[in-house]
Amino acid sequence: MISFVYRTHYEGPLGKRVRRLPDDSVLHWFRRAWAAVVDEPGRDIQDWLDAELGGPVYGLHTVFREAREQRLPAPRDWRELATVLRDHLYYEGELRADEHGVRVCTDDDEVELCYFFFDDALAELRPERAAYLLHESWPLPGGAARDPLPAGPGETHAAFLTFYDSDSICWQPPITFPGVRLPDLAAHLRAATAGLEGWPLELVVLRALLAPHDTGLGEALARCNHWPSFGERTPSELYGPHETAHAYAMRVLEGGKPDRGRDPARTLLAADPHLAQMSMHADDYFGHQQWFLFDDVWAARHEHLSGSLLHYAAEWDPFC
Repeated sequence: MISFVYRTHYEGPLGKRVRRLPDDSVLHWFRRAWAAVVDEPGRDIQDWLDAELGGPVYGLHTVFREAREQRLPAPRDWRELATVLRDHLYYEGELRADEHGVRVCTDDDEVELCYFFFDDALAELRPERAAYLLHESWPLPGGAARDPLPAGPGETHAAFLTFYDSDSICWQPPITFPGVRLPDLAAHLRAATAGLEGWPLELVVLRALLAPHDTGLGEALARCNHWPSFGERTPSELYGPHETAHAYAMRVLEGGKPDRGRDPARTLLAADPHLAQMSMHADDYFGHQQWFLFDDVWAARHEHLSGSLLHYAAEWDPFC
C-alpha cells in the first residue's frame, strides 16, 4: 500500500489528513487515477479525487485536467511521472519526485499547503521521518510516569506549528533548551531574561502567563488559550522581568477576548510530566494550531515520533 498525507491548516486538530491507498506504488496510484478520470472523459475529476483522498487537495486536479485536454498517455515509470507533474501540475512552491513518492509544496494565496504520496518501503526505511506524518489522532501518546531518565542533563524542545498571514509552514523552527527537562521548564522560563526577542511570540506569552507558583505548564497553556491575539506585534512589556511581564499579561487577559473567531472551548490541551501539547482553535475557517513541548525523556520513549515531529516543524519535505 501507499500513504497520502495532506498538510493543511484547514483540517483537524493536527492540521493534516492521512489516507491509506491500496496501490503497489505511487506510480500505480497515478496510473489508476489516469484510467479513472483521464481515459474516462465523462467522469468528474474533482469528485473522483475527493472520494479517493478524503476531500479536496489544492491544485492536484490540474494535472489530470491537462492530461485529458491534451490526451497525454499515463506515465510508464516514475521519471515520466515526475516530468508530467512538472509540466502540467499547478503548484506555487516545490515539487520533488522519485521512485518512492511525490512531495509538493504550494499555497492557495492564503496559507502554504503540502501533500505527500509515499510508499510503505520509504516509511519503513525512514520511520524517524514518517512516524508523525502517519499519526492520525490527537493527542500524541504520553509517557509512563516512571520512565527512566536518559543519560546527561536533558533537554526540552518547543515546536509551534502556527501560522499568521503568509507565514504558515516551517517558518518558525523548533527551539531547544539544553540542560532543562519539562518538569523544570516553568522555573527556567520565569528566570530567563536574555534572548527573549529571539523567541516565538507563543513562547514569550507562555512565559508571561506562568504564575509564580506554577510547577508545570498545563495552567499557563490554558491561560494562553484565552490570549487575545497571537497575530499582533509582541508588546515590549512581555520582555521584562517575569514579575512585570506576568502582571502585564494578566491585565491583557482580563481585558480582552480571543480574536478572529477563536473559540477556547474547542481547544484541546493535555499536559503530562514530559509532554505538553495544545491544539488551539484558530477559527472555523482555518481550524487549529498545534503547540508541542517535550523533553528527552518523552523523546526516548517515542524516538521516531519525536524525531519526525521536530523535522516536520523545520522542513516542509519530510524526506529531504
